[in-house]
Amino acid sequence: MSERQDGEATRKWVVKVGSALVTNDGRGLDGTRIAGWVDELVALQKAGIQVTLVSSGAVAEGMQRLGWMARPRELYKLQAAAAVGQMGLVHTYEAEFQKYGLHTAQVLLTHDDLSDRQRYLNARTTLRTLLELGVVPVVNENDTVATDEFRFSDNDTLAALVANLVEAEQLVILTDQDGLFESDPRENPDAQLIAEGDAGDPELERLCGGGAGQYGRGGMLSKVRAAARAARSGAATVIASGREAGVLARVRQGEPVGTYLRPAREPLGARKQWLASQMTAKGRLWLDSGAVRVLRESGSSLLPVGVTAVDGRFSRGEIVACLSPEGREVARGLVNYDTNEARRIKGAPSAQIEELLGYVDEPELIHRDNLVLT
Repeated sequence: MSERQDGEATRKWVVKVGSALVTNDGRGLDGTRIAGWVDELVALQKAGIQVTLVSSGAVAEGMQRLGWMARPRELYKLQAAAAVGQMGLVHTYEAEFQKYGLHTAQVLLTHDDLSDRQRYLNARTTLRTLLELGVVPVVNENDTVATDEFRFSDNDTLAALVANLVEAEQLVILTDQDGLFESDPRENPDAQLIAEGDAGDPELERLCGGGAGQYGRGGMLSKVRAAARAARSGAATVIASGREAGVLARVRQGEPVGTYLRPAREPLGARKQWLASQMTAKGRLWLDSGAVRVLRESGSSLLPVGVTAVDGRFSRGEIVACLSPEGREVARGLVNYDTNEARRIKGAPSAQIEELLGYVDEPELIHRDNLVLT
């Protein structure tokens, strides 16, 4: 029996459309398909659902306008293409929504907007205000100014973080595939579609392989990982074909379309959602197996005694990643001591911190309120 949630009961959706769909595989903006998606988004809004649209396509549209056949590797050229393409992309969406008397709002985000707590809260407030006003936010990464070091890996990731920001119940990722398959359907015509699964299941990542397209940065792996991120705020994810007519209406009706990934755990609180949204960490703490088990099973703070090694350069209050002995990230959080202090107290009981440092600020390296499992 299907466990898909009843889309009729949801009130906030984030819909992400990929570059290959928006630009008809790089041949320029596909006005007909964009008009069709807008029709469906308007129907959702009329049904009382607040809709946020995350749309790729700025770089691909810019490439087409500039006559570039291949996606450039140089960051400055990608930024130039994004600047040119964003004009056409936003104009097209605005024109289509205006046919229904609806306003859109361009929202361009960078990683810095979400890594800084105050800017994160400002972005959340702005998006929620727009939705309350009946405006449709059209969100994209600010490719014109983002740098390689501090950017989202793809718009699938951005869509998941936006779902966290607005606390959406449903994330729909529209792509040029019918969903997630047990093997690559382009190589195996008999590949079976995975109808349902748990967001965050490592087995799903194994099935994805590579597959980033020529005109975008994502692939099926990024979509599965995005579902895991969206689940942190309780959102279910559907990965489906954007070339299927009426796909959003079918998702809303709970029909078995695409791949449905249910949130497998309770939603995180707002502060921990922000912690989980961080894409970069200033350093890494290597944990022993006992510390990993305690974090996962008990939700406890991280104590120095469970740390075996310290990498990177970080100050008190910055975000660090916590790794298992095998090197897999298990958690991240705000550290109470800087790099040098952490190295001096690693492996020691909390009672020895003052003896080792000459002072003690906190008995934990990371307090459980500032720690989130990943």
